[in-house]
Amino acid sequence: MPNIKLPDGKEINFDKPITGLDIAEKISKTLAKQATVISINDELKDLDHLIKNDSKVKIFTSKDAEGLDTIRHDTAHITAMAVQELFPGTQVTIGPVIENGFYYDFARKEPFTEDDLKRIENRMKEIVDRDVPTKREVWPRDKAISHFKKIGEYYKAEIIESIPKEEDVSIYFHGEWHDLCRGPHLSSTGKIGKFFKLNKVSGAYWRGDSNNEMLQRIYGTSWASQKELDDYLKRIEEAEKRDHRKLGKEMDLFHFREESPGAVFWHEKGWSLFQKLVNYMRAKQKVAGYKEINTPEILDRSLWEKSGHWDKFGEHMYTSETPDEKVFAIKPMNCPGCVQVFNQGLKSYRDLPLKMSEFGKVHRYEPSGALHGLLRVRAFTQDDAHIFCTEDQITQESLTVTNLILEIYKELGFEKVLLKYSDRPEVRVGDDAVWDKAEDALLKAIKETKLEYSINKGEGAFYGPKIEFVLRDAIGRDWQCGTLQVDLNLPDRLGATFVDKDGTKKVPVMIHRALFGSLERFIGILIEHYEGKLPFWISPLQAVIIPISDEFDDYAKKIFKLASQSGINCEIDLKNHNLNYKIREHSLSKVPLLLICGKKEVDSDTITIRQLDSKKQETMKTKDFLKNYSSLNKAPL
Repeated sequence: MPNIKLPDGKEINFDKPITGLDIAEKISKTLAKQATVISINDELKDLDHLIKNDSKVKIFTSKDAEGLDTIRHDTAHITAMAVQELFPGTQVTIGPVIENGFYYDFARKEPFTEDDLKRIENRMKEIVDRDVPTKREVWPRDKAISHFKKIGEYYKAEIIESIPKEEDVSIYFHGEWHDLCRGPHLSSTGKIGKFFKLNKVSGAYWRGDSNNEMLQRIYGTSWASQKELDDYLKRIEEAEKRDHRKLGKEMDLFHFREESPGAVFWHEKGWSLFQKLVNYMRAKQKVAGYKEINTPEILDRSLWEKSGHWDKFGEHMYTSETPDEKVFAIKPMNCPGCVQVFNQGLKSYRDLPLKMSEFGKVHRYEPSGALHGLLRVRAFTQDDAHIFCTEDQITQESLTVTNLILEIYKELGFEKVLLKYSDRPEVRVGDDAVWDKAEDALLKAIKETKLEYSINKGEGAFYGPKIEFVLRDAIGRDWQCGTLQVDLNLPDRLGATFVDKDGTKKVPVMIHRALFGSLERFIGILIEHYEGKLPFWISPLQAVIIPISDEFDDYAKKIFKLASQSGINCEIDLKNHNLNYKIREHSLSKVPLLLICGKKEVDSDTITIRQLDSKKQETMKTKDFLKNYSSLNKAPL
């Protein structure tokens, strides 16, 4: 009879096979009421799954990620159930859980409308009220194929046909309605609750292949309480206000064109912001001992084959064949080129750690549907660096990099940073003994930071374990930005060596490091974090000088010259518009300072300052203004 071991080490013995719900009820009635799903020996199962053998068990509620994901999975099912009740003949395809919600893809000739979404949502609430039981059945594969074809669900049948012939398939019933699904699920539709909302409809190709039929994808969100749903919807509303694509247009920073999808056309102000961040990072890296290099954007296929990138990333690389039949690739990353710089000249253990940085432009193919402003592009600049060191130096160098990243994020206004540690993936290069060394050293460095971290099993790079640095922005969204990866494989593959103390040649460790990650993506995050109201020192246009009438144009030009000489990036607005119009226009463009001048200012050698989002005005002596704001214009170092 089963012996059940709980996460706290407590053990409970039962004299007959039991379910997860039985265990929950044994612990407490409250837990039994709140339980959503159970893990048995680390495998998620329904609460009514029968446990016959000794097992390690954990019960999840809606407060756990596993519990909330189960609620969302069930909500996806009742979305499909509601659609088929309201629109007979619609075929269902797939409906997975995604971040903050779910989606479901449907095959239907008529497009879904906003009114349809409201009808579907109301029907979903009716289904919750019915509280029909959810049951799992296991069918032979051929029976499932035949059944779904018979009821006209040809997409489901196609999915099952891709399953190996010897495997049975799992079917979940919510009352009479059923779906192909691995599960797990809640025990009834009433357990889902009514804290959900359907967000939007978009197109999606069947199985993500543009050669296949176009389906309709309904997105939704689902939560454990009304408060959580309301808070999320408020965040979405706030996120729409902060959308960097909208703000980028208002601030005249950049645009995109179909002629070069996924590549940024930077305008003067946007490029100024880009360069300010580069210069800030360059100064930080110089103090930290980095040597900046630059490597070619196009390299021969043979180098990518040696490095392992051709097999791993080949389908995402842009390639070109020359008349002499040589194949070249535009680099998707900077690492192999950096190793070639390291390989020039003999290196000694005394040269290590050797830190090389590069603002390298890289290109990676992304499907058109995945592109999203600055946040998902095909051409971007990485603030890469590669640290060549000995195995004994891994922990200290990793800790030094981590501290530098945290310092930079704080200076740019991100106080909350989460760390994620990822160990060896299933598909990788290198010996396990090498991976053991790298993982141990990196984990030790993380622990020495004393910061909160989580472990992503099997999510490391194909050549080494990594740390991901996740920023939390002003409205609570998490963004993965910086990375640190310990690589004991690539240097060996590309022939990098140094002469050790004993005179023998050894392969260095290579630490891959990016602080912003992609400059383009980080700028998008920065714009949304500050809602376009960037800190004064990185604002691309810091001040606009506005004379009240053209008789004060000369004074405005004098202020412009003095401010520019003091390092303040400013412009003069001499257009034939009234003052209020100009204030509204430049406020929409998120200019930090409006400098207004008229007779009073000319007579007293002053300037009237109106700060962004403030109705108050301050008049200041010109020399004091220049002194105060030129000091605010310095990047933190």
